[in-house]
Formats: sequence, structure tokens, C-alpha cells
Amino acid sequence: MPEKIMFTPELIDSHCLIDVRTPLEFEEDHIPGAYNVPLLSNEERAEVGTIYKQIGPVEARRRGLELTCSRFYGMVNRIVSLSAGRPIVVYCWRGGLRSHSVAMLVETCGMPASQLVGGYKNFRSYVIDFFERCDFLSPLIVMHGMTGTGKTEFINGLNPLQWATIDLEGIACHRGSAFGALGLEQNFTQKYFESALWDAFRRLPAGSPIIVEGESQRIGKYSLPGRLYEKMAESCKVWCHASIDTRIKRLSVEYARPEYQGDMLEALERIRKKLGGPRYVELKSMIDGWDVAGIARGLIEWYYDRMYYKHRPWTPDLELELEDYRQAETKLAKFNETRT
Repeated sequence: MPEKIMFTPELIDSHCLIDVRTPLEFEEDHIPGAYNVPLLSNEERAEVGTIYKQIGPVEARRRGLELTCSRFYGMVNRIVSLSAGRPIVVYCWRGGLRSHSVAMLVETCGMPASQLVGGYKNFRSYVIDFFERCDFLSPLIVMHGMTGTGKTEFINGLNPLQWATIDLEGIACHRGSAFGALGLEQNFTQKYFESALWDAFRRLPAGSPIIVEGESQRIGKYSLPGRLYEKMAESCKVWCHASIDTRIKRLSVEYARPEYQGDMLEALERIRKKLGGPRYVELKSMIDGWDVAGIARGLIEWYYDRMYYKHRPWTPDLELELEDYRQAETKLAKFNETRT
């Protein structure tokens, strides 16, 4: 009989995780690093489930065996190949018949295999609990500032030997602003976002302060999970700023690409009421004529600086100039030394 083991984060690095759920279930979310070797297709699982409800479990299992027995040899070969010598752990939705059957099959063919207790459902509970607690190993330093100051670029360029960084916008595939979806797609689920974010926290080096960018409760269509937003609000806050010319240059590099022109017009339409008619018309004319600097300046002065951080009911722990990233990192390091 396969050994039953509980989920721990260390399994991701030490074991070969085999997800035997359907491709649709796997696409919705899965344990990071797992491989999908489905026992049933999406359609087959629906059929077996219908038989289970309408006739009973015995007929459902017999139909499942009829559907799958011809692919057992190929499944075992793939699982052994994917494992590359690592211990094999098989999981399904909640540690039931699917994962038990495949783990037994692998063991029957001479390879030890374990079954994950509680399956994906147990992992999902682990992620939810992690963000409800938010008891990170190191304190958070949250970087706030107006659009275009270069916060994301600064965070991602920090020395990894000294800082632990989380790119919330990169994981969410959205820049967190009205035009934040340009060139990006949020084509995965909220659950997948949360698992990817959990995995990013899991991989952080111990002992280094965790640097994140200040965000609203939502980044595009995804919500920050659990108490993360509240935890960020309670944490050390840095207010970043840069000259308007620098902000225009940085926005132009990131946003103003010819391939974004159509999507930029669509984004402009969504904020039309907030801009007001005359400014909407002027910005639309700039986009049509591809006046890159004009677009950036107009958005900064007429939209971003009027709409974002209108009410900031807190005093920053540090004011940080981001004209020169290296100088800013030096100042941030000196500030951090005074806190430890």
C-alpha cells in the first residue's frame, strides 16, 4: 500500500509531485512544480461523476476502470520519467480514489510512491491559512509612490544578497493602474495567483527584509489574499518620488509602445468620465498622433496624480528619491540599519 504523507512546502523541492486530476482542474490551480498526469479527461470525469450520482459508486468505479485501464502503461512510464530519480508523491482533489489508484499502480510496477493526504484541497487550505496569518519570517517594507516613479523597476533591481523582494504586479500580470493591463494578460484564476504568490514568499531568503510595492486591495482582477493588504498597511512605509520629467520618461518606456496603441484607446475610454470631456479628447488626439511624452504627461497631471493617493492617512517612515536607483538603495539600506 502507498505511504500516506502530509503536505509540507519542502516536498516541492525534494519530491516529484504528480497531479492526477483533470487538465481543467490542474489549469485552475495546482501545487507549484507539480506535473499533470491525468487519470481521467475532463469529459470522462464528468461522465463518471454523473454515474456516481445517478446509479452509485460501484458502477462509477467500473466505468472509470473501463475508461482508463488502456493508458496505465503510458502513465507509469511518464511518471517515472518525470520523477528523474526523485521520490514520487501523487495527489488528486482530496486524497481519494484517483491518487490512491495511481500510487498503487506505480508501486505495482516497482517504483515507490506516496499519496498526499487531503490532496490539493489540503494544499489549498495551507495557502489560505498562510495569508490569513501573514506571520512572515522577516518584516515588510512597503514602497509607495505616484505612478511613473519607478517603484517596480527599483524593487526588481535591488541586490538579492541584501534584500528579499516580491513583485506583486509581476505575479499578477498587471501594473496595478488604469493602463496596467497593456501588453499583459490576466488569464489565470484567483486561486492560481494566490498559489504563485505563496510560492514567491516561500522562496524568499531568510533574514532579509521583504520589499513589496504598495498596492490597492486589487491588482487588475485579482485580490490580495487573506490579510496581506492589512499586513502591508501595518508595515513600514516608504514614500518614493521622482521629478515629473523622470516619471514621463519611465512611463514612456514602459507603456508607450506602438503595439499598445489600440489597447491604450480602450483603457482611455474606461476613464473617460473621470477625465472629463475636453481632457479625454486631448489625450485621445495624442494617442492617435502617438505623442508619447504628451500622453505620459497628460495621464500624470490629469489622471494619476488626481486619482491616486488622494487621501494618505499615514506618515511615511522614509522619503526616498528614485532619480538614481543605486543612491536610493544605499539610503534604504542605511534606513533599514537603524530599524534592526
